[in-house]
Amino acid sequence: MSTAVVTDSNSGIFGDEARQMGIHVIPMPVIIDDHTYFENEDITHAQFFEALMGNRNVSSSQPSPGAIMDVWELVLDTADELIYIPMSSGLSGSYQSAQMLTEEYDGRVAVADNHRISVTQRQSVLQACKLAREGATAAQIKQKLEEDAYKSCVYLTVETLMYFKRTGRVTPAAAALGDLLGIKPVLETHGDKFDTYQKIRGLQKARQGVIDALVKERNTVFAQYSAEQLLIGCAGSFLDRDEAKAWKEQVAAAFPGSMVYYDPLSLSVACHTGPNAAGAGISLAPEV
Repeated sequence: MSTAVVTDSNSGIFGDEARQMGIHVIPMPVIIDDHTYFENEDITHAQFFEALMGNRNVSSSQPSPGAIMDVWELVLDTADELIYIPMSSGLSGSYQSAQMLTEEYDGRVAVADNHRISVTQRQSVLQACKLAREGATAAQIKQKLEEDAYKSCVYLTVETLMYFKRTGRVTPAAAALGDLLGIKPVLETHGDKFDTYQKIRGLQKARQGVIDALVKERNTVFAQYSAEQLLIGCAGSFLDRDEAKAWKEQVAAAFPGSMVYYDPLSLSVACHTGPNAAGAGISLAPEV
């Protein structure tokens, strides 16, 4: 029995990489001035940030049922079944919508709610691919991913609170005061919504705060695992490639012996963070 793997673009997996991995990716939609665009299809990151920073009306959305079913039906033309890995149900309604659609597929589709986003969601996809190659069914992969759901965490900081204000995540007064004082939140998620972990004055100190928080996770929650067993994902909405490279190098220096990689934040996340956000996550390597 063949089991295909499907995810959404919040995983940071696109285009050629997805094809090389043998998976299908549903692009997340973003809405700009009432027009819907699809990540990596008809809008570039440069075009998105130009609109976002130009004070146009930018918001995120979730894939339509039709878009999800179109991909599923294409995949099921050549696979016996599929496992779908959307972003965390704690951050979007994507999982709930997809789960309802499975009723139309006579058990051939399983949807995993393993409470991941961005770099830790990528780890889930890698794990699913490994299990599928080993002959696991969609139901077995779903069970494994959901069992391991909370063996991960992500920390994130932003350059400005302006975009959180736009999306209603902080009040205008709090955003104005925070930016005036140079206060940057370090946010954390262990699978569902983002909560404030710390408030730090200064962007560079806040970015170091992200790394320090992740090191603490390694030394406590993940203390039983060797460096080789840990997967460290860096993410950001950097406008400058050199800054993205520097962020990866800064994170990698704190995790010698672990695999460290970088993914741009998906556009649906960058709607809320704005440009130059920096994050990092920790999870178990797929071999564990």
